[in-house]
Amino acid sequence: MKPSKKLVFFGNERLSSGYDAANAPILTSLIEAGYPVVAVVANYEPGRSRKHRELEVAIVAKKYNIPLFLPHHPREITADLRDLQAEAGVLAAYGKIVPQETIDVFPCGIINIHPSLLPKYRGPIPIEQAILDGAAQTGVSIMRLVKQMDAGPVYVQASLSLAGNESKEQLTRSLAALGQKLLLQHLPNILSGEIRPQPQDETEATYCGLIKKDDGIINWQKPAVQLQREIRAYLGWPGSRTSLFGQDILLLEAHIRPLELPLGKAQKSSEGILVGCSEQSLLITKLRPNGRSSMSASDFLRGLRTSA
Repeated sequence: MKPSKKLVFFGNERLSSGYDAANAPILTSLIEAGYPVVAVVANYEPGRSRKHRELEVAIVAKKYNIPLFLPHHPREITADLRDLQAEAGVLAAYGKIVPQETIDVFPCGIINIHPSLLPKYRGPIPIEQAILDGAAQTGVSIMRLVKQMDAGPVYVQASLSLAGNESKEQLTRSLAALGQKLLLQHLPNILSGEIRPQPQDETEATYCGLIKKDDGIINWQKPAVQLQREIRAYLGWPGSRTSLFGQDILLLEAHIRPLELPLGKAQKSSEGILVGCSEQSLLITKLRPNGRSSMSASDFLRGLRTSA
């Protein structure tokens, strides 16, 4: 049976920094499942976000003739949302706190897709933080939005085991797909009231803060395991930056090697570039020199010999 309860979609679907949600998969899946999406509310600030014509959710909204709102603050459109008489909102990476007066517009509230196993990793960078912590698992929570960040009661969760080699983009795509599947599976019962959300255990709550550009500067005094996690977590933005052999580079791929080398000392290897850390060494296998395309560390080293 075709879903009949009207929805408003909130968000840009950018679940991690530097990630572009091509085709807005969560919004698109709701539309294709037959849900009447009567408006899309995106977070767009001139000078900080890309032009709204480039927003994936804006492109999808235009394709399906869905009204698009780009308010500076959600309360600016509270009256417009009330006039739509939607049963619920669905939120995926909106990027702003939604005030209670906006949440209260919807009889079923706003349903939020959060890429962690709440109450673990509340905050803006749960995907990056799981990688930085070397977590053995993470997951997705479908929760009811409240004005406090990520503190609302949880409807359902699904976990995802981590191998310890995932990049931010890989993990983001996996969690986005998991969240999409979980939402579509349980949304009918959430809207009907058959699934009731359960409060989070506040004593188990952990928080993650914002990433700063300077977090991407490599500090060779850290253990190799931590630097390798940073390279995976910061891929795309802010990027992991350092200087090797007199050139500024971005590190794109690295592995841990049980070798003891002088701190920060770079050494050529048949596998790439070895650099000494406070514990073990980091083998760099893929990088991008400043102003050039990405390449293997071996190609980078060959270029050094050619230019010498």
